Amino acid sequence: MIHSTSLRVTKAIVPIAGLATRFLPISKVVSKEFLPLADKPLIHYALEEMRDSKVTHVIFVVDARNLRFLSEYLKRSPSLEKFLEDRKNTQTLEELRALSHAFEGISFSFVQQTKPLGEGHAILQAQKFIGDEPCFVLSPDDVIESKVPGLAQLAKIFATAQCPVTGLFQLPEEQLHAYGVCEGEQIARRLTKIRKIVEKPEPGTAPSNLAMPGRRIITPDVFYYLKKARPNTRGEISFGETLGEMVKEGKVMYGYELEGRWLECGNKKAWMRSNLYLMLSSQEFGQELKAFLKTEHLI
Repeated sequence: MIHSTSLRVTKAIVPIAGLATRFLPISKVVSKEFLPLADKPLIHYALEEMRDSKVTHVIFVVDARNLRFLSEYLKRSPSLEKFLEDRKNTQTLEELRALSHAFEGISFSFVQQTKPLGEGHAILQAQKFIGDEPCFVLSPDDVIESKVPGLAQLAKIFATAQCPVTGLFQLPEEQLHAYGVCEGEQIARRLTKIRKIVEKPEPGTAPSNLAMPGRRIITPDVFYYLKKARPNTRGEISFGETLGEMVKEGKVMYGYELEGRWLECGNKKAWMRSNLYLMLSSQEFGQELKAFLKTEHLI
């Protein structure tokens, strides 16, 4: 049950304990969420979106390696600050200090997923921090470029619906096989009451063109379904498949077509495309990069 005082979603689960095999060999030494997107790591965009969506408590589901990376990224670096100060590198020093204060309004908790048993299993590890409240679930390898943060858009729907909400984007048919896809009844502009979810449908079998990026609000009953979910053929508890089972059993769930652009970074080609888009459209880097590409006869 959701408490009547919990209309505002203030907690977020960020599952990042996966092995990132699609990014081998680089993911042997660098966690996927610390890969660069333009001039910031992927995790930074996620942190900004959560902060700007009024999240006050983030639960990271981690392995030992990205726990170390995250801890270093979130804390101050006095020795590095001293080095920059001695070198009179004022601009970089100010940027570094701003980073250490950027997320001061958020508390962070960490829970380890000791075995790679899927996203659903990872989310279940965070249950003790969520209790009987709704929460966001965010995947850092999906970056949403928008005026209103993607999570904040979902929160507006949840404030009225009070049931699970997933973000949606329309994709071409040839891309749908890589994502969870839903079908349902459109009940308002951009809003769909979901009737079916198919996780990574076979090419040509997707029930619609509405794909689900890693932006969701879940309610506490989702944990019940995750606990009783059976591992799939890969030995994992699939979050998307579990949501599909909930809908199949009659649970009400909505999908909202997010305003903005989905910068997908879950595989090498998508990550490279998203980097190109952000760098070439950047006010700081775009002009110089376009000139370089033209000089090298690459465009």
